[in-house]
Amino acid sequence: MRSIWKGSIAFGLVNVPVKVYTATEDHDIKFHQVHGADGGRIKYNRVCQECGKTIQFADIDKAYSSEDGTQVILTDEDFDELPAAEKHEIPVLQFVPSEQIDPILFEKSYYLEPDSASPKAYQLLASTLTESDRTALVHFTLRQRTRLAALRVREGVLVIQTLLWPDEVRAAEFETLDKAAAPSDKELTMAKSLVESMSEDFEPESYTDEYQIQLQKMLDEAIKNGGKKVTPPEEVAAHKEDAEVVDLVAALQRSVDAAKSGKSGEASTKAAPAKKSAAKKAPAKKSPARKTG
Repeated sequence: MRSIWKGSIAFGLVNVPVKVYTATEDHDIKFHQVHGADGGRIKYNRVCQECGKTIQFADIDKAYSSEDGTQVILTDEDFDELPAAEKHEIPVLQFVPSEQIDPILFEKSYYLEPDSASPKAYQLLASTLTESDRTALVHFTLRQRTRLAALRVREGVLVIQTLLWPDEVRAAEFETLDKAAAPSDKELTMAKSLVESMSEDFEPESYTDEYQIQLQKMLDEAIKNGGKKVTPPEEVAAHKEDAEVVDLVAALQRSVDAAKSGKSGEASTKAAPAKKSAAKKAPAKKSPARKTG
């Protein structure tokens, strides 16, 4: 794993240097879009609706539209002026009973590794959280965004889990539940009996993503057997190169067209002065007028 953040946890007067790592990863098989007829990659350009030009990332700002349609454009400098927690510090705000944090608030998880020669302060904080059965609420700033987060211990390792703000969780209000009748005692007894018969300790390793397994199997078999849907590596590289050439030619053509339109505009405004200057440099010789008989 590669560290994505370095800083320290501010635990009262105790400073705990840490490195942050993403704790989870997506194992879904990734696809890209292609033209079904020839397998060519589909590309998307960032085109401005006003001028029709393709815009580079460096020239893109963020805009907000209010309910009445008013638009406000903000630059990186504007965002830098907003209040945020210290970028390299994770301040502990308070300690709360772990069971009081609703799991629906959990967002993304990160591992914390001690980043000092002596991890004593790290171990002290981890042991304190474990023995007190408390979770520390902290502010965590990552990629210029400050989130509320839960700092807890998992198998001896400190873990930060960013939390949703309370107003980001929708209220579950369903009329069908308000009108639903309560279950009878007999129904509850039978349901509890079924639960007991199916009860086991949770072992996440015993569950597998069958969809991804079967999808990978399908892809492997397709590669092994070949066919119209399978493109050999050398042809894929050739398609990629062709696409790049086409993009380059298109870009060059747009540049030529722009240059021509610019020159034609200049020529139309400067045509008369150009003729006058040429006349001054090389004045034409006058020839005697011929008589007509």
